[in-house]
Amino acid sequence: MAKFNKKKLPSRHTSLGADRAPHRSFYYAMGETEKDVAKPFVGVVSTWNEAAPCNIALMRQAQSVKKGVRASGGTPREFCTITVTDGIAMGHEGMKSSLVSREIIADSTELTVRGHCYDALVGIAGCDKSLPALMMAMVRLNVPSVFIYGGSILPGQYKGKDVTVVDVFEAVGKHSAGKMSSKELKKLELVACPSAGACGGQFTANTMACVSEAIGLALPYSAGTPAPYEERDKYALLSGKTVMNLLQKNIRPRDIVTKKSLENAATIVAATGGSTNAALHLPALANEIGIKFDLMDVAKIFKKTPYLADLKPGGKYVAKDMWIAGGVPMLLKTLYDGGFIHGDCMTVTGKTMKQNLKNIKFNPKQKVLRAYDNPLSPDGGVVGLKGNLAPDGCIVKIAGLKKLQFTGKARCFDNEEAAMAAVQNKKYKEGDIIIIRYEGPVGGPGMREMLSTTGAIYGQGMGEKVALITDGRFSGATRGFCVGHVGPEAALGGPLALLRNGDVIDIDAKKGTIDVRLTRFQLAARRKKWKPKKSSFGSGTIWKYAQTVGPAYLGAPTHPGKRKEVKVYADI
Repeated sequence: MAKFNKKKLPSRHTSLGADRAPHRSFYYAMGETEKDVAKPFVGVVSTWNEAAPCNIALMRQAQSVKKGVRASGGTPREFCTITVTDGIAMGHEGMKSSLVSREIIADSTELTVRGHCYDALVGIAGCDKSLPALMMAMVRLNVPSVFIYGGSILPGQYKGKDVTVVDVFEAVGKHSAGKMSSKELKKLELVACPSAGACGGQFTANTMACVSEAIGLALPYSAGTPAPYEERDKYALLSGKTVMNLLQKNIRPRDIVTKKSLENAATIVAATGGSTNAALHLPALANEIGIKFDLMDVAKIFKKTPYLADLKPGGKYVAKDMWIAGGVPMLLKTLYDGGFIHGDCMTVTGKTMKQNLKNIKFNPKQKVLRAYDNPLSPDGGVVGLKGNLAPDGCIVKIAGLKKLQFTGKARCFDNEEAAMAAVQNKKYKEGDIIIIRYEGPVGGPGMREMLSTTGAIYGQGMGEKVALITDGRFSGATRGFCVGHVGPEAALGGPLALLRNGDVIDIDAKKGTIDVRLTRFQLAARRKKWKPKKSSFGSGTIWKYAQTVGPAYLGAPTHPGKRKEVKVYADI
């Protein structure tokens, strides 16, 4: 077993010397021995709670992580932090809490580690925002760290087909259009989510789980195993052992998360037709390490990456199928063979990506993943757009779309509720472009997702007959011609705020453009008349968030990141 010099670790501040006797006595109160207190302290953070199935299996896995830490010469200290679960927050004011929760999770993890001087960190997350949040905390603190996904939910079975919660969101639209009875809707909702675990399609949680392996912060294969399977506990145990190896070798998150590994992460998002939310989370991670990697940088990677994984919502399969087919490493292997992945990036195994992939072979007999030279389409499932409607850029998910251009007339709504009411009452028509504005990071506040609205539109059979543009976000589960993250946002006087009903908008996902047919002078004249909207929050956490949050194209960060860092926590 490795020996560690505690005098060089952060935990010396809480456990060494005569003046730390009171601190040590607290550890003895919790059953630790003098030997335990002399070892490195490893924070084991999970976002366990009873908010949703995504989080319910995390505490079980944390116990296995702790066994791995103890077996390798460390003393684990378990703590939990919050999550806001998008599936339950969706479609009402609760969604304003979702993106804000990413910052609260990262900040609370940082504060817990700083306050107790932990030497290393293992993070277990299950829900959309908790994955990037824990990775952000890891690179911010820069103590040796391992990330582990809590695992995906098993698919539900309805009428002999695999279903996910998105089928239920879309069924709401079918129900409102008279295409599904209340009885059928009830039957579907009862079977759609049969186990613990995060949503099963390539939505935000599974997208960011794939990112955790591609970026090098998680062990190979750890993203794939579904949450209920006990095999997950094997990866949890190994993650506990791995973090002690990283501590011994002093391999830190900023040795792992670099410009190249962020490019690897963006590559796997594109190759899996993953969630547009990754274009928010990768720039936020880049902010933590002080490099420029904004929305349009992510979009450039998307544009040159082949779309290889036939996963819901744009395709046929769910996360469990990808795991059975060969998992993230097999996809990384074919991307590496095609020259799309940097092989020289360090990973938590202590080896490079190239070394990790050395013995992996692509299995041509499965149907979920394609080889790099036989893609579902030659470019990634997500495209960046710029133009006079979005000078800072915006993003559209094209995986599964039949047409890549759309021209239509604006139908403007100043919040999601108003748009959803119009959709449910069918007060829109084919060819319309539904505008949902004042839903950005500042304007929301909180940059809500629009799955309830997009799901209802799809359920009414209008998924590709209308387009939707917003300064808010979309769920990774969203389908249809949906443009999000438009910047500058309406609350800051961006062009979206100046639109009127009937304005003609051209969206071209082939050329990467989004323009309203108005001249500079017309837009300037409207801007003179524009008045900012009063925020719906004047106090509390969401008000506080609106005061500090940056633009979506930079990842909606709430602090300056490494650029203004004075000292790294890991070196205290």
